[in-house]
Amino acid sequence: MLTEQEVVRTWARLFKGEVTGENIAKAEALLDELRPESPLRHRLGNELDELRLLSIHD
Repeated sequence: MLTEQEVVRTWARLFKGEVTGENIAKAEALLDELRPESPLRHRLGNELDELRLLSIHD
């Protein structure tokens, strides 16, 4: 299990550049590292949904 700090750091590195299918898959795996009730998981899950939408429209 990763800490929330580790997830945030890794998340930031993932989406520093282009949003790719590979980055989205890695982000989903990161979310799985967080407790289901975690506010961070909820926030990043919403962010990931937005990134998916943006990547579809590009």
